[in-house]
Formats: sequence, structure tokens, C-alpha cells
Amino acid sequence: MVASLDENSAVKGSHGVTVLSDIQIKDVDVDNLDMIALPGGWGGTLALCDDETVQNILKIMDKKGKNIGAICAAPLALERAGVLKHNYTCYPTIEEQIRKDGFDETKMVVQDGNIMTSRGPATAICFALQIVKKLKGESVYKDVKGGLLADFCE
Repeated sequence: MVASLDENSAVKGSHGVTVLSDIQIKDVDVDNLDMIALPGGWGGTLALCDDETVQNILKIMDKKGKNIGAICAAPLALERAGVLKHNYTCYPTIEEQIRKDGFDETKMVVQDGNIMTSRGPATAICFALQIVKKLKGESVYKDVKGGLLADFCE
């Protein structure tokens, strides 16, 4: 499901692509989530950092050991919530705002416990595949990865 931060169901991303949301974030039941994945983009990331509901959901999910993912600039929202673990990656220059040891610029996706991070637009397919692996298992991951010809993903 896609959740919006407010009552506007049409959410425009940083590159002008509009996505329709299924639900408002305030109506999300954390107990029914297997994972939350935060999209990147600077404006959206700042909104995620500032949204009290998002920040609380991240804290609750982390406390319950549920999977949390963030790509591009969005690991900053994880850091603001206090859930970003030691090892992570993000869009170049965002690590300067996070100011936390453990940044890895060599990997497309970094998994540290229940937290998964990825670098940015070019690594999105590898990020998505790791989500598939985490939620659906190795066999489904290999099938999807092969079908996508994504041998470049770890």
C-alpha cells in the first residue's frame, strides 16, 4: 500500500511523477505491516523527517523488530527517528547530514538488522529485489532477479 502524509491522495514526487495513495499515514495499522519503505527525494525526505506520525511509526516498527527500508535521501528520516543502525548507505552527500559512522559508499544496498538502506535512483532495482528477498525468500528473489536480468544486484 502507498500512504500519503495528508488528505491529498495524489502525491507528486521530486521528479514530477504523481502516485495515488491508498491510505493516509495516520490511518496505517503498524501491526498489519510487514515492512515500511521510505522513498527518496529531498523534499519528500524532509517531509518524512518532520512528520510526527511517520517518525512514531518508524520507532514502533523498530521496537517490534519489523523491517524498515529507505532509499536515496530517506535514511535521514531513519536517523531522525533514532532507528538507523550502524551500517547504512544513502545518496551521496546525505551522509554528511546524518553524521554517523558506518556509511558504506561501495554497496548498492546495506542491510543492518531490520534496517535496509540503498543509495538512490540507479540502485532502486537492487533495493526492490532485496525487499523481495526479505519478504518472500531466496527462491522468489532468484526468480524475479533472473527475470529482470539484474545480475548486477548482489
